[in-house]
Amino acid sequence: MNRRTFLTAATATSVGLAFNGCNENNRKAIDYSKHPKNSGETKHVNINRNRKTVIKLATSWPAHFPIMGTGVENFAQRVKDISGGSLEIKLYPKNTLVPALAVFDAASSGQIDAFHSGPYYWKGKNSAFSLYSGIPFGFTAEEVNSWMLFGGGMELWREQYAKYNLHPFLGGNTNIQMGGWFRKPINSLSDMQGLKMRIPGLGGEVFAKMGVNPVLLPAGEIYTSLERGVIDATEWVGPALDIKMGFYKVAPYYYSGWHEPGSVLELTFNKHSWSKLAFEHQAMIEVASSEMNANMSCEFHAKNILALQELKKLNVTLAQFPKDVTDAGKKALGEVIDELSSKNEDFQRVYSSISKHLQLSKAWSDVSLGYFLNIR
Repeated sequence: MNRRTFLTAATATSVGLAFNGCNENNRKAIDYSKHPKNSGETKHVNINRNRKTVIKLATSWPAHFPIMGTGVENFAQRVKDISGGSLEIKLYPKNTLVPALAVFDAASSGQIDAFHSGPYYWKGKNSAFSLYSGIPFGFTAEEVNSWMLFGGGMELWREQYAKYNLHPFLGGNTNIQMGGWFRKPINSLSDMQGLKMRIPGLGGEVFAKMGVNPVLLPAGEIYTSLERGVIDATEWVGPALDIKMGFYKVAPYYYSGWHEPGSVLELTFNKHSWSKLAFEHQAMIEVASSEMNANMSCEFHAKNILALQELKKLNVTLAQFPKDVTDAGKKALGEVIDELSSKNEDFQRVYSSISKHLQLSKAWSDVSLGYFLNIR
């Protein structure tokens, strides 16, 4: 298959994925084996016959971790299928090759070829990186994708990651996250004072302004820390993953959230490893990562709505933060943005781009989605 033929096929595939992005398995959308032109035995094409490329990809998640971990596993299998076996992505779950929060440095140095994680974990490298995960009271999953792909976000992200020898792609989205599990109820802002809470990213900095002591913990340590009182509260993701973590057993107060309305996950490559890949393999990864990005957000939604029903059967109190907490959060966000913008030009540039896109998106949402949800 020559490059022109491949690009035509890849473009067609991309268009198909765009229209079927929420299917659990896009291959079910159309049965090509029954197409008149494909009658008879299925043909397999290997564009790099007798050659095989292996990519080492480490993740920040345990093996087979629901949605995030399995999403990457499906991505790896998809790449293998599309390439006819000529491209294999060998996965290393957290701590099997490098620690969960060391994947950025490992890829930057070339120890691994790629990783799957979340941009806000690297805010210590550059505070602007936290913005690519999303911001409190900010983008929904749909909005952040529109900014990244059509509003200049991806260009800024790749420009800044290039300084670390990295080349990122959108690697999924958790969709809107819940505000967290608390051992005791939050009746007012005063109840937040001095709380030790596992919460990363800009959300953690905002909560710190509100009197909370933010703590960064990997997934495997959260439940034990909560159970033993090392921390008083934790946010994680949403019902589908939270119920599996068992937080409801030790912190029964579950709050709706505004700190991560649409949190981006990343699929990031070492730039040198990426540049060495065949053009066709690069295109396959781009197509498969787009599919993963679309499917993961939809899967979170589909499984959260079912898990919420399960939580309602347990001894869980579903609640919303009091108004003074939300108001304090908005005020704190403004202070954090001003402080980080004054210290870091990269942060200021990225936030300026986000703010412009977000204001336009809010105007559209108010007359479209907002109206619809209010009357539905």
